[in-house]
Amino acid sequence: MQEILTSHTIRDFLTSLVAGDLNIATEFIWLVTAIVLSMIGGAIGGILLAGKDIGYQFSAMLGALFAPAGVIPAIIIGLAILNLLKNY
Repeated sequence: MQEILTSHTIRDFLTSLVAGDLNIATEFIWLVTAIVLSMIGGAIGGILLAGKDIGYQFSAMLGALFAPAGVIPAIIIGLAILNLLKNY
């Protein structure tokens, strides 16, 4: 584990991720992070909205599946705008 954390490629990647540099690797990591967080939020929202009516597990699954549908395009457009603003 220590070899992974001390390698130069991982250290450079983590530095660029923290510094806010936008390249294809950091954009992919931010996209995956946003999808995971939206799935968690959608599951919680589904449980709160329809947990008693259709069951907690089913409402959590539906919420987790439908939440990224709105988040993925917004994140991609937001990252594209940030990339354009960074270049100009």
